[in-house]
Amino acid sequence: MFLVTGATGALGRRIVREIRQQDKSVRAFVRLASRYSELENRGAEIFIGDLKQDKDIKKACQGVQYIISTHGTGGDVQAVHYRANIELIDCAKEAGVEHFVFISVLGVDRGYEDSAVFKAKREVEKYLQNSGLNYTILRPAGFASSLLPLAERFRETGIYLLIGDGKNRTSVVSTDDLAKIAVDSPTVEGARNQILAVGGPDVLSRDDIARIFGRLFNREPLVINPPLVVFDGLRNVLGLLNPQAQKSLGTLRVLLANEFFCTPEEVQNLESIYNMRMESLESFLRRNLSV
Repeated sequence: MFLVTGATGALGRRIVREIRQQDKSVRAFVRLASRYSELENRGAEIFIGDLKQDKDIKKACQGVQYIISTHGTGGDVQAVHYRANIELIDCAKEAGVEHFVFISVLGVDRGYEDSAVFKAKREVEKYLQNSGLNYTILRPAGFASSLLPLAERFRETGIYLLIGDGKNRTSVVSTDDLAKIAVDSPTVEGARNQILAVGGPDVLSRDDIARIFGRLFNREPLVINPPLVVFDGLRNVLGLLNPQAQKSLGTLRVLLANEFFCTPEEVQNLESIYNMRMESLESFLRRNLSV
C-alpha cells in the first residue's frame, strides 16, 4: 500500500494513476474541498484529512508500506511544506514504513534565502536523511505540466510572457516521467537512500520554450519580456500593502532569476537507474495538448 500526499495536484494525480496502472494499492490523502472523484474511480482509497492535523497524518500512515510526499500547495510554508513533512516522517517511522519518497526541488541546496519553500524543503531533506528510514529524495526541475496553461494561452493569443533573462536555462521534466520515477523508487535498488536530480533530456533556454510553442501551433511567438526589475518593483509596492504577500512571491523571484537544469550526466544516470528514456518537453506538450 502506497500513501500519496498532495494526491489531487498535477504530480500527485499522475502518481496515483501510475500506481493503479501497476495494479498496486494506494491511499490518496486529500482535502474534503478538493476534486478527488477521478482518483476514487481509479480504485484509490480516499483518505480525507488535513496535513495540519497530526492525528490525521498518524491515521493515514497506518498499514502503509511506502509514502510519496508530493504536497506543497497552500500559503503556510511552515505548516504545510515543513511541519507536515516532519510529522509524516515521524509517523512513517512509528508505522514501520519501508520507504519514503520526498519530492523536493532542484537547487534546494544553493541557499536561496528569499524562498521559504526552498529552505523548508532542504530542512525536510536533512531530517529524512537522518531519520533512519529508507528514502529517495527527488529534485525535479520545472514540471512540464505547469507549462500547459501557458501553452493553451499561447494557442489562443500567440503571446508568450517571459519575465527576466530569456537565456536562463532549464531542463523541464515530463510530469509523467517524474510520477513513474517516484512510484518505482521504493523497489529500485539504485534509488535507495539517494538524492537524485530529475530533468528532461534537453537543456533549454526560456527563449527555446517560446520557439517550441511556436512550432506546436505553427505561429510566430509574440514575446513580451519585461526585465526582472519590473517584477521587483511590483513586489515591493505589494509589500507596502501586504508584507506577507511580498514574502510569498520570494520563491517565484528565485525561479525567475536563476537557472535550474540537470547536466547530461545526471540525466544519463537517472535513465540508467530507472531503465527508461526521459521524454522531451515538446513530446509531453504534444501528447497533452493533442497537437
